[in-house]
Amino acid sequence: MRTHNPNKAWNEIKTNDSWAIFKIMGEFVNGYEKLSQIGPCVSIFGSARTKPDMKYYKLAEKVAKKIVDHGYGVITGGGPGIMEAGNKGAHLAGGTSVGLNIELPFEQHDNPYIDNDKSLDFDYFFVRKVMFVKYSQGFVVMPGGFGTLDELFEAITLIQTHKIDKFPIILVGSEFWRGLVDWIKKTLLDSFQNISAADIDLVQVVDTEDEVIEILDQFYDEYNLSPNF
Repeated sequence: MRTHNPNKAWNEIKTNDSWAIFKIMGEFVNGYEKLSQIGPCVSIFGSARTKPDMKYYKLAEKVAKKIVDHGYGVITGGGPGIMEAGNKGAHLAGGTSVGLNIELPFEQHDNPYIDNDKSLDFDYFFVRKVMFVKYSQGFVVMPGGFGTLDELFEAITLIQTHKIDKFPIILVGSEFWRGLVDWIKKTLLDSFQNISAADIDLVQVVDTEDEVIEILDQFYDEYNLSPNF
């Protein structure tokens, strides 16, 4: 009768983890090599479930076009919904359109508006998230789900803790974001003092593409960053 050998199972786990390091390194190297050449870009986040006939899909497309018109490229998660709208707006405006795709059991598939040489595939969420932060000059966050909130709060945390330089974080759609912002102010700040008053200023809530580009342009006029002109 064979008995279970926990040491063998543990050794197998350690071996698999060790080999996974090389795949993780490969994703970082590939991402760094490709994205280091794209120039100043703005990332657009939002739900993969947003349909083309919905108002925030249309608004995301307008936002992306405006961003390109002002000299920036656009980075998205490469999938459908808001991501597709962002890439579509950038593509139709003739600008840089980058897709950082992630393999998921549902929702995710590449959209057709990504530049052929700027579509990257990732197995690891944490590698993909590093690429968003490292190569974006701003985050435009449309209505979305847990993945969108994850990207939003990671960026806020990194800026709050001074692990990265400050950049604009713009929440688009006051009807969607206002409840969250109010909860942050009333609960996190006023009731529990879990954040500082200055942390509230790390995000701005807007409703139009013109407001988005105004915030981006004002920020980079101050910090003297040149777009892709």
